[in-house]
Amino acid sequence: MVNELDLNLRFIGLMANLATALIQNIFVHKIFRRIVCLLVGMGLTLLPLIRPALAGDPFRVEDPHNISETSEQVFYAMFRDGNYAQAREYLEEADANAEDDPLFHALGAAFAYLDEDWSALRTKASLTEETAAELAGRDPLRSNLYEAVGIFLRGAYILQTDGIAQGTPRALGMLQQVFDRMDAAEAIDPQDPELSLLKGYMDLLLAVNLPFANPETAIDQLKSYGYPTYVAYRGIALGYRDLDRNPEALEAVEVALEAAPQNPDLLYLKAQILRRLDRDEESLDFFNEALTYADQLPASTNRQIALEQCRATGEERSVCKERADAQYGS
Repeated sequence: MVNELDLNLRFIGLMANLATALIQNIFVHKIFRRIVCLLVGMGLTLLPLIRPALAGDPFRVEDPHNISETSEQVFYAMFRDGNYAQAREYLEEADANAEDDPLFHALGAAFAYLDEDWSALRTKASLTEETAAELAGRDPLRSNLYEAVGIFLRGAYILQTDGIAQGTPRALGMLQQVFDRMDAAEAIDPQDPELSLLKGYMDLLLAVNLPFANPETAIDQLKSYGYPTYVAYRGIALGYRDLDRNPEALEAVEVALEAAPQNPDLLYLKAQILRRLDRDEESLDFFNEALTYADQLPASTNRQIALEQCRATGEERSVCKERADAQYGS
């Protein structure tokens, strides 16, 4: 799909040339960590918005794909409402049919990553791959897509348990496998909304971090084919934020908030962007509103919001850290 610059090939080539240097660097670890966080806090981008009347797939008006009921419940809880506590309950109460859905295991892996439960992450990553492979005859696009996710999650496990120096060479090889599976899914339908969200997020993250890469292709893919809006435009806002294109980031997060106005992740993101625009006083309203949902967010997220909220008032970082740790734990 990328005409002027193949981000995937460029990335692999760059990694091969700089492998020795990368062992001393955090770049590969950052890529894996950031994308796993995208799978969790920014929305497991491969998830569809589910309506029972269409077998759970408004992405594809024709020939809808089947997704488990648990995935539907978790999607609404996490990515529309930003309610991680409710999403975790849905995962724990899943029916037997969910075990055949690779998305169910990918969601479990994402929570294992949040919990720093590396053994569970490894198990869920393997189950994601295994159940994805079983879809090959019935749904090859989603089979390839979820195999890519499973391989990626295994790479995240390796980096967490083996460390940067030992884990980086293995992680590099696994990234190539991820791209191979993504390419196979893209060959089936390059405009598929489910694929476009995940690939758009990944390509945008790489473009932000790689020299000479063009992020506009990934942004266009998210705008043109990504859905639902509050997932796609959150990714766009994050990309613009990381590119220090903050006015455009603010426009994008506003679009996302129109679709999910009570999502605390989006409220927090808007507060961050306002601070980058030197609009600290305005940002406080959104930091404060995000923290009204503290009971449904992970403690680590609450702590970070509280820290940045305090900094927006002009307090020293050490003071803010002490306050946030006292309220939400260190």
